[in-house]
Amino acid sequence: MSSLKSSSDLHDLGVAQLAAKLAAREVSSVEVTQHFLARIAQENLGAFLATNTDVSLAQAKAADARLAAGERTPLLGVPLAHKDVFVTRDFPTTAGSKILENYRSPFDATVVRNLGLEGAGMVALGKLNCDEFAMGSGNDNSAYKPVKNPWDLERIPGGSSGGSAAAVAARLVPAATGTDTGGSIRQPASLTGITGIKPTYGRCSRYGMVAFASSLDQAGPMARSALDCALLLSSMAGPDPDRDSTSLDLPVTDYATDLIASHAPSAGEKPLKGLRIGLPTQFFGAGCAPDVLAAVRGALAEYEKLGATLVDVSLPLTELSIPVYYVIAPAEASSNLSRFDGVRYGHRAAQYTDLNDMYKKSRSEGFGDEATRRIMIGTYVLSHGYYDAYYLKAQKIRRLIAQDFQTAFTQCDIIAGPVSPTVAWKIGEKSDDPVANYLADIYTLSSSLAGLPGMSVPAGFGAGGMPVGLQLIGNYFKEAQLLGAAHQFQLATDWHLRQPPSL
Repeated sequence: MSSLKSSSDLHDLGVAQLAAKLAAREVSSVEVTQHFLARIAQENLGAFLATNTDVSLAQAKAADARLAAGERTPLLGVPLAHKDVFVTRDFPTTAGSKILENYRSPFDATVVRNLGLEGAGMVALGKLNCDEFAMGSGNDNSAYKPVKNPWDLERIPGGSSGGSAAAVAARLVPAATGTDTGGSIRQPASLTGITGIKPTYGRCSRYGMVAFASSLDQAGPMARSALDCALLLSSMAGPDPDRDSTSLDLPVTDYATDLIASHAPSAGEKPLKGLRIGLPTQFFGAGCAPDVLAAVRGALAEYEKLGATLVDVSLPLTELSIPVYYVIAPAEASSNLSRFDGVRYGHRAAQYTDLNDMYKKSRSEGFGDEATRRIMIGTYVLSHGYYDAYYLKAQKIRRLIAQDFQTAFTQCDIIAGPVSPTVAWKIGEKSDDPVANYLADIYTLSSSLAGLPGMSVPAGFGAGGMPVGLQLIGNYFKEAQLLGAAHQFQLATDWHLRQPPSL
């Protein structure tokens, strides 16, 4: 087998490009896997929590055997890595927490299985660092180590899927899985200059995803381009009625075929003619940094060149999304994390006097500050006398937030704006101010509360040469429309191809 792509630059290829090389037998899955494992062994970002060379190479050999037998599926033999909130048989799963240190799951999460050898045929390279139980906006809440942004090693990559974002941006993996509860795919994608999409709630099964807030958590792909994300989402998504009652009973969708057939627009061509893009006035106010606004406005101008029409819309309850989210999400976390008690699995204190003492010591030793904070907030708002005043009221406002979006969608097809109000900040800069971290999610929380699909598309650079993402939000089940709009933008621009200077 002769390789048309030297092993020194395989990491420059995206998912679609690698898949094409593998299908043409120009390179083997083993070669590709070895190349990425060598890069991972040298990484200094803190992106990976676990690897297993033997497991990854065995999967690559199995993929090569299927390719040699003539099997051709869109992702067969392509490597990826998983956020460490998806349980895996072949790698430990910690959810970034000491309370699950060294835990080995007896089964794979549905998303892992769908993408792995039992499904799409991808090769797992390991598990990626994340904020503890996916709670955070900077990936500095991991119990093991913070993750560094490859564009500036002194800055955060965003969270909670910061390990996934940093690994893709640094070309350690061509793609990764992430989860988005309040923006945890979109925000780190924006801050590291990659593409990420959170599908409609229920599109991807939550079975085997370590739960944070069950009515909000949703899996999604993170990669370099919209096309790569479309290929991944086509395999990740699908009903899982026997394991996840919240998964949508909708057929598997091919998000990639139409994108593959697209071509770069020629001069004067308007591939997005008729597309109405809504700009919420609440997303473009004083709370957003001028450098971020400038990049977003530049991206929107490009959409106008492609034929889209910009219209002003309003999401009046945007400012309430933060208090609503930080009542509902901690309440669900308090319930979900009660299972980590030192009895069935996870960390157990070495010394204790009785059962209650074991509970207290095991949980105190196992949970970090942010997880503890959210458990306590959640327990409080669910307690007698406060449930109606906080939790029930937050759920009512959540419904009103969702209605705001439906009103806006009568005037537009897609909603656009910034993902984060600033570029990535310095590691530790907001460690002593949890509220400052919470405010960083102002533009992503409302669509999560509504269960809508949303994505981040690289759109330029702000202060310090740091990446800025454009957020696209669609109506329910409109992932194909979002991916198509993002793909046309990426055919006309090269922001998604830019690499950190260190590479």
